[in-house]
Amino acid sequence: MAINQSKILLESDTNELEIVEFRIDEVDPQDNVIPCHYGVNVAKVREIIRLPQISRVVNAKLGVEGMIRLRDKVITVINLAKVLGKETGDMVADRVVVLEFNNLMVGVLVHSVSRIYRISWKNVEPPSRAVHSDQVTGLVKMDDRIILVLDFEKIVGELCSESALKPLDEHLMLDSVSRNRAQKTVLVADDSSFIRNTMCSALRGAGYVVEEAEDGSVAWEIIQNKAARCAREGGDIRSILSLLITDVEMPQMDGLHLTSLVRKSEALNSLPIVIFSSLASEDNKRKWVGLGANHILTKPDLPHLVRVADELAVF
Repeated sequence: MAINQSKILLESDTNELEIVEFRIDEVDPQDNVIPCHYGVNVAKVREIIRLPQISRVVNAKLGVEGMIRLRDKVITVINLAKVLGKETGDMVADRVVVLEFNNLMVGVLVHSVSRIYRISWKNVEPPSRAVHSDQVTGLVKMDDRIILVLDFEKIVGELCSESALKPLDEHLMLDSVSRNRAQKTVLVADDSSFIRNTMCSALRGAGYVVEEAEDGSVAWEIIQNKAARCAREGGDIRSILSLLITDVEMPQMDGLHLTSLVRKSEALNSLPIVIFSSLASEDNKRKWVGLGANHILTKPDLPHLVRVADELAVF
C-alpha cells in the first residue's frame, strides 16, 4: 500500500491531519484477544508492506526485531508489541508500516492496518486527560473505540541512535552573558514531552528564559495573555516574548495553525517563529515559510536550535 504524499495536509492552517489506523492486539490471561488501536500521522508513512524476510541483529536493543531490505535500502524494523510491553501470545505481526521522518526510514511491525482518517486536531486530546504514557502524544475518540497516537519520535529516538537528538556544542552553552540570553524569553510548543524537555533543557542551559506549552492551543493562550499585557502596559510583544518555537503535530491546535494565528494578529506580527519538526522536507519548508515562519529546523538538529534562537531573539 503506497501513500499519496501530495494529499498530506501540511501546507495550510486547516488544523487538520490524516492518520493511518493500525492494530497491535494483545491477549489476556484467558487467551482472549483484546483489540488495541493506534495511529500515526500519514505524513510520516511512506508505505505499508507485508513483512519480507528479516535478518536478525546481534545484541539488538529490546524492541528491535531486525533488518529488512526495501528496494535499495536496508532499514531497521521495530517490534511495537515489545516496545509497548504487550503480551501477544501466538499472534503474528506480519504487516510493516514504513515510516520516514527525522531523515530516517524505519519499519514498525503491526498486526493489521485499517484505513486513513481525516480529522481536526481539535478532536485529538492530550493523553493526560485519559491515559498516562510517555509513548502516547494524543488520543482520538471514535464512535466505538479510542485510537492512541504514538510518539514515534521518542520510540525511534531511544532505539535507533542515529535518530537521537544531537548534543550541543559546549561553547554555545557558556556565553549567555555576552549574548544577553538571560533577558530573552522563548516559548516552546511541542506535544512530545521527550522532545520538549530536551529542547527546553538546551535553551535553558544556554541561558534563555523558557516557557513551555504541550500543544498549540496552550501556546496560543499564553501568547494572547502576553499580548493583552502589552496592550495594557504599552509596548511591543518582543519586550516580553522574544521567540516562539513550535512543532507541527500537536493535539487541539497544530503548529501551522498557531503560526497562522500569530501572523494574522497585527499586535503579534513582529514575533519571530521557528518551526522545529521531523516533517521538515524541503518542499514543506517552502510552504511553512510562506505561511509566516522565520526559520525551519529539521529534528533532530538540536545544535542549530540555539544558533537560530540567537539570530532571531538576541540580535
